[in-house]
Amino acid sequence: MKRLRAARWSGQLLQARAGACPAAASRRQPFFIHALRCQSSSAAAASEHHAPTLEAEEEARIPLPSPPHHRAADSAKLAAMHARLSLSKKIPLETLARCLVTPSADSSPGFNNSSLAFLGSTLVNYHVLEYLVCKWPRLPMAILYEALRAYAGPESLQQVARRWGVEAAAAPGEEVDPGLLQWTPHHAATDQPTLHARWGYVRSEAQRNAEYRRGISSRVVLDDDFGDALAKPVKEGEGAAEGSEHLQDEAFASFVRSVVGSIYAHCGREAAKAFVTSHILSRQIDPSVLFEFKLPTRELAMLCAREGFEAPLARLESETGRLSRTPVYVVGIYSGKEKLGEGAGPSLDIARRKASMNALKAWYLYSPGNKVRVPSDTMEEGAQPWKAPHIDIGEII
Repeated sequence: MKRLRAARWSGQLLQARAGACPAAASRRQPFFIHALRCQSSSAAAASEHHAPTLEAEEEARIPLPSPPHHRAADSAKLAAMHARLSLSKKIPLETLARCLVTPSADSSPGFNNSSLAFLGSTLVNYHVLEYLVCKWPRLPMAILYEALRAYAGPESLQQVARRWGVEAAAAPGEEVDPGLLQWTPHHAATDQPTLHARWGYVRSEAQRNAEYRRGISSRVVLDDDFGDALAKPVKEGEGAAEGSEHLQDEAFASFVRSVVGSIYAHCGREAAKAFVTSHILSRQIDPSVLFEFKLPTRELAMLCAREGFEAPLARLESETGRLSRTPVYVVGIYSGKEKLGEGAGPSLDIARRKASMNALKAWYLYSPGNKVRVPSDTMEEGAQPWKAPHIDIGEII
């Protein structure tokens, strides 16, 4: 399980550092000059020889890549989104507007959601992973990665964002409503990464454009939270058709992660955990459909040998239509007098394989119940001491 390092720097996420990003400051400076000029009470009494200078400033002003923060208070979409998600009053509309600006729209880290999305991704992945490990402690590592992706992957989080009513702008810019998601697949003008930062290491073979065999142990140590290898950034124009759809999913998912990160920054850990539980962990996912066995009978025999059970034996339970075009055989797998699983198929071999698969799924999908304690529950005030759940030896193969 990845370690959570969120509390150390979460308070600095909403502060734009002027010295750390001189390019962003120089780009934002013309807007502030223009804003001060418009807010000045002596503009009407200015002399005529100042008019050409002000018009020159207006023509020379560079358009902002994203809407200014002061427009967030006038956006009806932002107010509706804030009320729809039942967010606390501690979270200002300006922060919610920043959650809708991706790095592909505004490369300045002081005005996009990259830092909030990174904080939110660590929180979401941590709470989902501890829930999966405690509820299904025997899940194989490959299935655990896919279950984590089903809950917190970009494809799933973009569906959550769309159900919240998030709409994307046609193109990012200063004149766009702050309540619209701003992203673009065309980011050739900047060298800033479009995706948010992730834990993990770029493998040495990826630098040489080579492919090596990746085991489960190396995926746990080197790769990201979903077991995916971190590759080199894709150059502009490579895989544009598939990349655009992937970037769109990442853009919508970054908003969900940013909202979780802003809740943690403004309201604390308990509020962020409650939000993740109600909006992400509340969805129903069946992990049994994620299994794919290549040699189920061999794996079941190895499981029985490891656990000290009797060798599995297949027995024909019932059959119908043996001499017809559509026969059906029901086969049961037994270990001594204990029935491990049952399966039906058009042939004895297929029925035996299905029975072995059902027996393996019954073993891997063991769960102590729906109301399981997770490690983060011990952080609550007055919580009981931690009692470790069932810890399995590991997968068979």
